[in-house]
Amino acid sequence: MLFSSFAFLLVFLPIVIGVYYVSPRKIRNAVLCIFSIFFYAYGEPKYVVLLLISSLVDYTVGRMLEDTESFIKRRICLMVSIICNIGLLAVFKYSGLFPLPIGISFYTFQTLSYTIDVYRRKVDAQHNFITFCAYVSFFPQLIAGPIVQYKTVEKELSGRRENWTDFSEGAFRFCVGLAKKVVIANSIGELFKEISMYQADRMFTSVAWLSVIAFALQIYFDFSGYSDMAIGLGRMFGFHFLENFDHPYESKSITEFWRRWHISLGTWFREYVYIPLGGNKKGLLRQCINILIVWLLTGAWHGAHWCFVLWGLFYAFWLMLEKLFLLKLLEKLPKLVGRIYTLTLVVIAWSLFCYPDVVSGNAYMDALLFQGAGVSGSEFHYLLSTYGSWLVIAAFGATSIPKRIGLFICEKTNSSFVKTVFMMICFTTSLIFLISGTYNPFLYFRF
Repeated sequence: MLFSSFAFLLVFLPIVIGVYYVSPRKIRNAVLCIFSIFFYAYGEPKYVVLLLISSLVDYTVGRMLEDTESFIKRRICLMVSIICNIGLLAVFKYSGLFPLPIGISFYTFQTLSYTIDVYRRKVDAQHNFITFCAYVSFFPQLIAGPIVQYKTVEKELSGRRENWTDFSEGAFRFCVGLAKKVVIANSIGELFKEISMYQADRMFTSVAWLSVIAFALQIYFDFSGYSDMAIGLGRMFGFHFLENFDHPYESKSITEFWRRWHISLGTWFREYVYIPLGGNKKGLLRQCINILIVWLLTGAWHGAHWCFVLWGLFYAFWLMLEKLFLLKLLEKLPKLVGRIYTLTLVVIAWSLFCYPDVVSGNAYMDALLFQGAGVSGSEFHYLLSTYGSWLVIAAFGATSIPKRIGLFICEKTNSSFVKTVFMMICFTTSLIFLISGTYNPFLYFRF
């Protein structure tokens, strides 16, 4: 069930909000758990058992870790959790024997963070299975993140106090995210969809660059819009999730970009892979090796295609260069130079996501590098005249300028009234676009 569907917006969400808020506080986690499982079963009924098994394994491991002081037994328990979670992920994501269960990459990392933190004694084990299952299956972040670490919501799982301020702010955030997804991502996605039907080996360079720029904007508004909706929904139910995007296309280096893009994934790999490997504490050479390992795993996390591995290696290469000398050089140059450098590399990297098939990807890369059918043609002028306005809107919306304008207006006027009007505009416009259009994918569902 998509957030941007009438089934969710007009049926599921009003019902779950109504039932949740009329229910006694002591059973609200159970309400969220039941509705979340139904939400998942709506799209993946046969894999609900897999979700519940994953939850049961890590719940049990958490209790066992709490009940034993033996180092060996605790290490065995942790290894059971890691093997079970990574094993399920490997079988379903990389073996090619089964269809990929939606959200498995996200909820697997969530449950792993829980058992690792219980092992490290950073959090207490959860004693109530319904509460733990509500954490794992909570529908706002179940199928496309953000990856919510247990320690960030541990207190709110049992002691949250919902209020009107949180609900209204959450509803506002949800509507903004919905508009980012439905109005901007879907519209700019039409451009990429149209170009992707062209034969890559006959594509003009200008069209290839237009395609990858469109994809870069689509995936940003698609994923950040989903994250906004997830964060907003969580807040409507009393949860405060951490931010997942911070205007990444304004970054002045690749290092900065990955502090702003998919923050929850970067945080997970930093805390549970990079730092345990030694981070930057064991010399520059070891740091570069650690970066390489992390980015090989990050690429593999996104999918079982060589293009994703190449994507990870691409970022590892530039991140290592920045650690060695490039970051210091960029700091001495004008900010504009850093932004152009970062945007160029990021857009090139997205080309590996556009065509995960290696053969098509190679032909597409040739077109990007001026080795295709030519530099420009009539197709480019047609596409630019048709979608140019959406490219401008999306490029402007990807900056922090709209947010700064909104904050300025709220400071000078009645902020509650302005935000309510803007929220209604976002929601109504989104409904209009949903009624009139059919192209409504979520790109990160495939990961």
